[in-house]
Amino acid sequence: MVNIQGFVFGQKVICHRGFWDTPGSAQNSIAALVKADSIGAFGSEFDVWMTADGELVVNHDRVYKGVNMETSTFEQVRAIRLDNGEKLPTLDEYLTKGKELKIRLVLEMKSLSDFNREDECVAKIVRKLKHYGLLDRTDIIAFSINACLAFKKLLPDSNIYYLDGDYTPKKVKNLGLKGIDYHQNALRKEHPEWVKEAKDLGVEINVWTVDDSEALQYFINQGVDYITTNNPVELQKLLKK
Repeated sequence: MVNIQGFVFGQKVICHRGFWDTPGSAQNSIAALVKADSIGAFGSEFDVWMTADGELVVNHDRVYKGVNMETSTFEQVRAIRLDNGEKLPTLDEYLTKGKELKIRLVLEMKSLSDFNREDECVAKIVRKLKHYGLLDRTDIIAFSINACLAFKKLLPDSNIYYLDGDYTPKKVKNLGLKGIDYHQNALRKEHPEWVKEAKDLGVEINVWTVDDSEALQYFINQGVDYITTNNPVELQKLLKK
Protein backbone atom coordinates (compact mmCIF):
# COMPACT_ATOMS: atom_id res chain seq x y z
CA MET A 1 0.00 0.00 0.00
CA VAL A 2 1.06 3.57 -0.59
CA ASN A 3 2.14 5.43 2.56
CA ILE A 4 3.13 9.05 1.89
CA GLN A 5 3.30 11.37 4.88
CA GLY A 6 0.81 9.24 6.77
CA PHE A 7 -1.74 9.03 3.94
CA VAL A 8 -3.14 5.55 3.36
CA PHE A 9 -6.52 5.22 1.64
CA GLY A 10 -7.68 8.53 3.15
CA GLN A 11 -6.50 7.86 6.70
CA LYS A 12 -4.13 10.45 8.18
CA VAL A 13 -1.93 9.89 11.23
CA ILE A 14 -1.69 12.78 13.70
CA CYS A 15 0.90 12.48 16.47
CA HIS A 16 -0.56 13.71 19.76
CA ARG A 17 1.80 16.34 21.20
CA GLY A 18 4.37 15.10 18.70
CA PHE A 19 5.99 11.66 18.69
CA TRP A 20 7.03 11.86 22.32
CA ASP A 21 6.88 8.24 23.54
CA THR A 22 10.36 7.46 22.28
CA PRO A 23 13.91 7.98 23.64
CA GLY A 24 15.13 11.58 23.74
CA SER A 25 11.68 13.04 23.29
CA ALA A 26 9.03 14.69 25.49
CA GLN A 27 5.49 15.91 25.01
CA ASN A 28 5.30 19.14 22.99
CA SER A 29 9.07 19.28 22.63
CA ILE A 30 10.94 20.29 19.49
CA ALA A 31 12.35 16.76 19.48
CA ALA A 32 8.82 15.34 19.42
CA LEU A 33 8.00 17.42 16.35
CA VAL A 34 11.15 16.30 14.55
CA LYS A 35 10.54 12.65 15.43
CA ALA A 36 6.93 12.86 14.19
CA ASP A 37 8.25 14.14 10.88
CA SER A 38 10.91 11.41 10.76
CA ILE A 39 8.35 8.56 10.84
CA GLY A 40 6.27 10.05 8.04
CA ALA A 41 3.24 11.06 10.10
CA PHE A 42 0.82 13.37 8.31
CA GLY A 43 0.60 15.84 11.18
CA SER A 44 1.87 16.73 14.63
CA GLU A 45 -0.47 18.27 17.18
CA PHE A 46 0.81 20.82 19.72
CA ASP A 47 -0.68 23.20 22.28
CA VAL A 48 -0.30 26.96 22.62
CA TRP A 49 -0.78 29.16 25.69
CA MET A 50 -0.45 32.91 26.13
CA THR A 51 1.44 33.94 29.27
CA ALA A 52 0.37 36.72 31.61
CA ASP A 53 2.61 39.16 29.72
CA GLY A 54 1.35 38.14 26.29
CA GLU A 55 4.00 35.71 25.05
CA LEU A 56 3.09 32.51 23.18
CA VAL A 57 4.50 29.22 24.45
CA VAL A 58 4.01 25.54 23.60
CA ASN A 59 2.74 23.24 26.35
CA HIS A 60 -0.36 21.23 27.18
CA ASP A 61 -1.08 21.52 30.89
CA ARG A 62 -2.48 24.71 32.38
CA VAL A 63 -0.23 24.09 35.38
CA TYR A 64 3.02 22.37 34.46
CA LYS A 65 5.74 21.60 37.00
CA GLY A 66 4.05 24.01 39.39
CA VAL A 67 3.85 26.91 36.92
CA ASN A 68 0.52 28.23 35.60
CA MET A 69 0.93 28.88 31.89
CA GLU A 70 -1.64 31.68 31.71
CA THR A 71 -1.04 33.58 34.95
CA SER A 72 2.76 33.36 35.04
CA THR A 73 5.21 35.60 33.20
CA PHE A 74 7.18 34.47 30.20
CA GLU A 75 10.35 34.51 32.28
CA GLN A 76 8.77 32.11 34.79
CA VAL A 77 7.48 29.78 32.08
CA ARG A 78 10.70 29.88 30.11
CA ALA A 79 12.66 28.62 33.10
CA ILE A 80 10.88 25.24 32.89
CA ARG A 81 12.76 22.27 31.50
CA LEU A 82 10.88 19.50 29.73
CA ASP A 83 11.51 15.88 30.68
CA ASN A 84 14.06 15.52 27.87
CA GLY A 85 16.03 18.57 29.04
CA GLU A 86 14.73 21.06 26.48
CA LYS A 87 13.54 24.46 27.55
CA LEU A 88 9.78 24.79 27.27
CA PRO A 89 9.48 26.02 23.66
CA THR A 90 8.18 29.32 22.44
CA LEU A 91 5.78 29.31 19.50
CA ASP A 92 8.50 31.08 17.49
CA GLU A 93 10.91 28.21 18.12
CA TYR A 94 8.30 25.61 17.27
CA LEU A 95 7.30 27.29 14.02
CA THR A 96 10.92 27.90 13.04
CA LYS A 97 11.61 24.17 13.29
CA GLY A 98 8.27 23.27 11.69
CA LYS A 99 9.11 25.39 8.65
CA GLU A 100 12.19 23.20 8.06
CA LEU A 101 10.13 19.98 8.07
CA LYS A 102 7.49 18.45 5.81
CA ILE A 103 4.94 17.48 8.46
CA ARG A 104 1.64 19.33 8.79
CA LEU A 105 1.18 21.36 11.97
CA VAL A 106 -1.96 20.94 14.06
CA LEU A 107 -2.09 23.91 16.41
CA GLU A 108 -4.39 23.73 19.42
CA MET A 109 -5.01 27.06 21.11
CA LYS A 110 -5.77 26.44 24.77
CA SER A 111 -8.87 28.07 26.26
CA LEU A 112 -8.03 31.20 28.26
CA SER A 113 -9.69 32.93 31.20
CA ASP A 114 -11.77 35.38 29.18
CA PHE A 115 -12.76 36.07 25.59
CA ASN A 116 -10.67 39.26 25.34
CA ARG A 117 -7.51 37.30 26.13
CA GLU A 118 -8.54 34.61 23.67
CA ASP A 119 -9.07 37.17 20.93
CA GLU A 120 -5.64 38.67 21.65
CA CYS A 121 -4.04 35.23 21.54
CA VAL A 122 -5.79 34.36 18.27
CA ALA A 123 -4.53 37.56 16.63
CA LYS A 124 -0.97 36.87 17.78
CA ILE A 125 -1.05 33.28 16.54
CA VAL A 126 -2.32 34.42 13.14
CA ARG A 127 0.48 36.97 12.87
CA LYS A 128 3.05 34.28 13.72
CA LEU A 129 1.68 31.85 11.13
CA LYS A 130 1.75 34.56 8.48
CA HIS A 131 5.27 35.63 9.47
CA TYR A 132 6.62 32.08 9.07
CA GLY A 133 4.60 31.40 5.91
CA LEU A 134 2.86 28.43 7.51
CA LEU A 135 -0.82 29.24 7.06
CA ASP A 136 -1.19 26.65 4.30
CA ARG A 137 0.50 23.93 6.40
CA THR A 138 -1.32 24.52 9.66
CA ASP A 139 -4.68 23.26 10.90
CA ILE A 140 -6.18 25.05 13.91
CA ILE A 141 -8.14 23.35 16.69
CA ALA A 142 -9.73 24.67 19.88
CA PHE A 143 -12.17 23.74 22.62
CA SER A 144 -13.34 27.35 22.81
CA ILE A 145 -15.98 28.15 20.20
CA ASN A 146 -15.08 31.81 20.71
CA ALA A 147 -11.51 31.05 19.64
CA CYS A 148 -12.69 29.01 16.65
CA LEU A 149 -14.88 31.87 15.42
CA ALA A 150 -12.14 34.44 16.06
CA PHE A 151 -9.78 32.38 13.88
CA LYS A 152 -12.51 32.02 11.26
CA LYS A 153 -12.97 35.79 11.14
CA LEU A 154 -9.25 36.41 10.55
CA LEU A 155 -8.62 33.32 8.40
CA PRO A 156 -11.86 32.58 6.53
CA ASP A 157 -10.23 30.01 4.24
CA SER A 158 -8.21 28.10 6.85
CA ASN A 159 -8.90 24.67 8.32
CA ILE A 160 -10.46 25.21 11.75
CA TYR A 161 -11.84 22.35 13.84
CA TYR A 162 -13.93 22.34 17.02
CA LEU A 163 -12.83 20.08 19.87
CA ASP A 164 -15.38 20.10 22.66
CA GLY A 165 -17.71 17.39 21.35
CA ASP A 166 -21.02 19.08 22.20
CA TYR A 167 -22.00 20.42 18.75
CA THR A 168 -23.55 18.30 16.03
CA PRO A 169 -21.72 18.13 12.70
CA LYS A 170 -24.54 20.21 11.19
CA LYS A 171 -24.03 22.97 13.74
CA VAL A 172 -20.28 22.96 13.13
CA LYS A 173 -20.87 23.19 9.37
CA ASN A 174 -23.33 26.05 9.84
CA LEU A 175 -20.65 27.96 11.75
CA GLY A 176 -18.39 27.65 8.72
CA LEU A 177 -15.79 25.45 10.39
CA LYS A 178 -13.90 22.75 8.52
CA GLY A 179 -14.71 19.87 10.81
CA ILE A 180 -15.15 18.16 14.14
CA ASP A 181 -12.21 16.99 16.23
CA TYR A 182 -13.83 14.97 19.01
CA HIS A 183 -12.80 12.57 21.75
CA GLN A 184 -13.25 8.91 20.82
CA ASN A 185 -16.04 8.48 23.39
CA ALA A 186 -18.12 11.16 21.69
CA LEU A 187 -17.91 9.39 18.33
CA ARG A 188 -18.12 5.80 19.55
CA LYS A 189 -20.25 5.70 22.71
CA GLU A 190 -22.24 8.92 22.87
CA HIS A 191 -22.98 9.85 19.24
CA PRO A 192 -21.74 7.20 16.81
CA GLU A 193 -24.30 8.52 14.31
CA TRP A 194 -22.30 11.72 14.00
CA VAL A 195 -19.67 9.98 11.87
CA LYS A 196 -22.17 9.31 9.09
CA GLU A 197 -23.80 12.70 9.56
CA ALA A 198 -20.44 14.45 9.20
CA LYS A 199 -19.60 12.47 6.06
CA ASP A 200 -22.97 13.26 4.50
CA LEU A 201 -22.45 16.96 5.21
CA GLY A 202 -18.84 17.05 3.99
CA VAL A 203 -17.60 17.87 7.50
CA GLU A 204 -14.14 16.44 8.17
CA ILE A 205 -13.67 14.12 11.16
CA ASN A 206 -10.73 13.79 13.50
CA VAL A 207 -10.86 11.58 16.59
CA TRP A 208 -8.63 11.79 19.68
CA THR A 209 -6.76 10.36 21.52
CA VAL A 210 -6.85 6.76 20.25
CA ASP A 211 -4.03 4.48 21.37
CA ASP A 212 -5.00 0.81 21.68
CA SER A 213 -5.11 -1.40 18.60
CA GLU A 214 -8.79 -2.34 18.86
CA ALA A 215 -9.93 1.27 19.04
CA LEU A 216 -7.55 2.32 16.27
CA GLN A 217 -8.96 -0.40 14.01
CA TYR A 218 -12.52 0.62 14.87
CA PHE A 219 -11.96 4.18 13.68
CA ILE A 220 -10.04 3.02 10.62
CA ASN A 221 -13.09 0.96 9.74
CA GLN A 222 -15.36 3.94 10.37
CA GLY A 223 -13.45 5.87 7.73
CA VAL A 224 -12.70 8.99 9.75
CA ASP A 225 -10.35 11.44 8.09
CA TYR A 226 -7.76 11.78 10.86
CA ILE A 227 -6.77 9.80 13.95
CA THR A 228 -4.80 11.52 16.70
CA THR A 229 -2.71 9.08 18.70
CA ASN A 230 0.14 8.65 21.14
CA ASN A 231 0.91 5.42 19.30
CA PRO A 232 1.57 6.51 15.71
CA VAL A 233 3.79 3.56 14.79
CA GLU A 234 1.04 1.07 15.68
CA LEU A 235 -1.50 3.09 13.70
CA GLN A 236 0.80 3.11 10.68
CA LYS A 237 1.18 -0.67 10.95
CA LEU A 238 -2.58 -1.15 11.02
CA LEU A 239 -3.04 1.14 8.03
CA LYS A 240 -0.52 -0.85 5.99
CA LYS A 241 -2.39 -4.14 6.46
